[in-house]
Amino acid sequence: MGSNLRPALFLDRDGVINVEKNYVCLPEDFEFVEGIFDLCRKASAAGMAIVVVTNQAGIGRGYYSEREFHHLSDWMCAQFLSNGVKIDAVYFCPFHPEHGVGHYKTESFDRKPNPGMILRAEKDLGLDLARSTLVGDRLSDIAAAKVAGVCHSIFLSKTAEPVEPAPDIRLSSLREIIDYLFPN
Repeated sequence: MGSNLRPALFLDRDGVINVEKNYVCLPEDFEFVEGIFDLCRKASAAGMAIVVVTNQAGIGRGYYSEREFHHLSDWMCAQFLSNGVKIDAVYFCPFHPEHGVGHYKTESFDRKPNPGMILRAEKDLGLDLARSTLVGDRLSDIAAAKVAGVCHSIFLSKTAEPVEPAPDIRLSSLREIIDYLFPN
């Protein structure tokens, strides 16, 4: 792989970008996690692509539509832009193998812990996974990062009990992640 490939900061959405609430689909319910814009500005300044990879079982369960998801994603990306950050891409998986409705009830290579969204982003955006970082708040995020070959997986968690797969590091806030990744 050539050095022209960019590293990426992969972010799960619910619980990392926005406060985890049940199946957020409207801008008025979207509350940004403290520090997300600072983290992304630092990553962007370091030459990293900013990529969202999110399971969206709420679509599969029929709680909201793909159109509503895209509307919210467009709004979210505009909020990032107004805070000085460009989101390079948003990948989502609407499928759920048990709780999906209709054609959404299926296994998907994109659904974390599978690596599909990360691998598509690698190909689509010319990313260097060996120099990339993923921040997630679920073990499925960490597992997807490891299977895809993402160099660094950071588990955003306020608890300390052992987990599998083991993340590279567990930190309790985006501020700690900023200090860890960009220590100056």
